[in-house]
Amino acid sequence: MHTFRRLLQFLAPYRRGVVWSGVLALAAMVMTIAIPYLTGRAVDALQRDDQDDLVLLGVLVGVAGLTRFVLMIFRRLVAGRVSLGVELDLRDRLYTHLLSLELAFFDRQQTGQLMSRATVDLQAVRFFLGYGLVFIIQSGLTLLLAAGAMALIDPTLAAVSLAPVPFVVWAAIRYGLRARPALQEVQQRIAELTADVQENVGGVRVVKAFAREERQYEQFVRSVGRVFDQSMVSTRLQAFYNPLIGFLPQLGLAAILLVGGRRVIDGDLTTGEFTAFYTYLLMLLAPMRMLGVLLGMAQRATAAGARLFQILDTLPAITPPEHPVPLPDGPGHVRFERVGLRYTGATEPALDDVTLDVAGGRTIAVVGGTGSGKTTLVQLLSRLYDPTEGRVLVDGADVRTVDPSALRRAIAFVTDDPFLFSTSVRENIAYGRPDATDAEIEQAARRAQAHDFISRLPDGYDTRVGERGLSLSGGQRQRLAIARAFVADPRILVLDDATSAVDATTEQAIKDALGEVMAGRTTFVIAHRLSTIALADEIVVLQEGRVVAQGDHDQLLDRSPLYREIVEKGLPDQVFLTRKPREPETAGL
Repeated sequence: MHTFRRLLQFLAPYRRGVVWSGVLALAAMVMTIAIPYLTGRAVDALQRDDQDDLVLLGVLVGVAGLTRFVLMIFRRLVAGRVSLGVELDLRDRLYTHLLSLELAFFDRQQTGQLMSRATVDLQAVRFFLGYGLVFIIQSGLTLLLAAGAMALIDPTLAAVSLAPVPFVVWAAIRYGLRARPALQEVQQRIAELTADVQENVGGVRVVKAFAREERQYEQFVRSVGRVFDQSMVSTRLQAFYNPLIGFLPQLGLAAILLVGGRRVIDGDLTTGEFTAFYTYLLMLLAPMRMLGVLLGMAQRATAAGARLFQILDTLPAITPPEHPVPLPDGPGHVRFERVGLRYTGATEPALDDVTLDVAGGRTIAVVGGTGSGKTTLVQLLSRLYDPTEGRVLVDGADVRTVDPSALRRAIAFVTDDPFLFSTSVRENIAYGRPDATDAEIEQAARRAQAHDFISRLPDGYDTRVGERGLSLSGGQRQRLAIARAFVADPRILVLDDATSAVDATTEQAIKDALGEVMAGRTTFVIAHRLSTIALADEIVVLQEGRVVAQGDHDQLLDRSPLYREIVEKGLPDQVFLTRKPREPETAGL
């Protein structure tokens, strides 16, 4: 009931529509109730051979039916608008909340699970709030009005015919209690199936490369089987309770024929009254038969709502400060003060007591083995994660006190696996600065050595790159990501193995451009090639989340065994070019 009450809150902005829908439903039900009464009167007029009354009553039945038809059209239009409005609000709230959650939340979630909640679960909630709830109200009105009309015709006969109703209610409640957990499991199994499909489609290149289609198909069959098995639990409940709910009112119908027929024979009830009474009872059968279906819809919506609220009730671990301070003007001076970070559920810290002072305009290369904390370190700059110990400062301001949007606009990332949106090349390059001119976009592409291949695409800069940019090669995607960072004109640039997918010639050309754009701005370079490290003023060596050495190439070769091992074993074929540290300077893009 708590979940159900929370779902009803989504109807609050549409109170007027809900009220109008209820009023129209009530008016339509009044017309529906009037038709059997008028029909009964017509039967009596037919027995009296009163043609005038018969014609009048026939016209009134037609008018009542037409009025009901018009009212139902408007009721469905109003209910449809409410339903779509609720769906819009739900999608907006869910999507907005997902965007507010920290990166760590998505590390723990399957994309397919989130997609299922945003589609299947949301549709179940939307359909119930928009239509199912109105159907329940309409069915309730039908029961009340028809029962009232039956009581006015013959209270005793009404009591006899309505005797099975308490048993119908009991069966419906019993079904609801048993169906809710079963339907909740169905929703979960569907979410798991969606996750499997999403992984299979997203990883289709790996599947085909290793000829694992059969294995993935078997896994898919198992997921479908779990959905089937759990759905059968729900189906078995429906198979028993829905016919039971439909059967019980038939007992009242049998009682009407026996008791009511005798009263007509005895003259205590006219044929027209019996006809009207019988028609009212027939009207009750459909709502009572639908009661199980409607309760099933309500239980499915409640189960889906509970899954949606699991996301909506997840509080963001990283929130904007209540009173954010502006990011101070400055050259991009970065300081890590005794920073530590432990991921949720991890037994060892990802970072431990890291202290670094990076002057504005300098380039720092961060090297270390896999899992040493290199990427984690730079992600703290833009608050993709928050340290569990210590603090990170940019130009003297603790990043936790600055508006995250302003902070992230001052930082640009280029990763080894860049993500591109399924839009045009132009939109992807200008993503960080949508107001960038065509000239700025082209200049950035030229500096990233991307202009030539872009010009050869079917529509040039207007070519759509497909989902995740997979219509392009890895090197082409990296060059577009580098161009995107150039256009953003950041104060701090982070290059996370940003040239790993390009050939040596292109890499050298990109590095020449990087050397130009890095001048005067703070740059963090995570690299596995000494030719990339050559761009740095200083090198920081990480091991198991700790800074174990810091200095230039020659210094580290002398005093850091780990760095010598990285150079000798990891990168033996690279030629390192020593260079003097640059003085900070200012340069625009």
